[in-house]
Amino acid sequence: MTHPDTNPLERTDATQVSAGRRLYLAFEFLMLFAGLPLLLYTQRDALGGRVVPLLVLLAIGCVAVLWFDPKFDRKRMWNANSVASQLRPMLAIFGLGVVGMIGIFAWRHPDLLWSFPREHTRTWVVIMVTYPLLSVYPQELIFRAFLFHRYDPLFGGVRAKIAASGTAFGMAHIIFANWAAPLCTGLIGFWFARTYARSESTLAVVVEHVLWGMLAFTVGLGWYFYSPAI
Repeated sequence: MTHPDTNPLERTDATQVSAGRRLYLAFEFLMLFAGLPLLLYTQRDALGGRVVPLLVLLAIGCVAVLWFDPKFDRKRMWNANSVASQLRPMLAIFGLGVVGMIGIFAWRHPDLLWSFPREHTRTWVVIMVTYPLLSVYPQELIFRAFLFHRYDPLFGGVRAKIAASGTAFGMAHIIFANWAAPLCTGLIGFWFARTYARSESTLAVVVEHVLWGMLAFTVGLGWYFYSPAI
């Protein structure tokens, strides 16, 4: 539910729970957002192209938990009405990102600039088509909608949940076994979490995530996030 008279970054939806419940949620959070990525990292040679199916299955499980939780506002799984209010700042920041990222790659890594779409056009097209539904939306359900609600008793304040979401998002990308993936996704994950906190809309974050992800795959970061390259 939106609270128009309150700064969305200062709100807290914290629910009072027992110490035992908080301990359980802390354990669950660590297992899901630290233990699981570490396990997958150790098994990355066997993962092959199974990253997306695993992601989708995990998202389905998270949605099931949310769906049967009477305290969860289901409209947050989509909430198209909040997207329009986020578009202007979203596109402004993205425009700066386009200029900055192209400039950095042209200066430091001209060999990588446009390399993915140029050298692997068919794969790039498939990613552009399937990426929003099979990758971005499941990720946002897990790292924003699910994490914000499920672990609210642990973090309470919105700023703490933003920090937890960004950190967990970066940690999840260690399976790609390179420094760029967790670093870049951790940093952008804080921003995505902020957008979710302000909009209470998974769709708003999906739109933003799709823009930045497609830019990354197109400009030169694509290989760092491409699962067959693990």
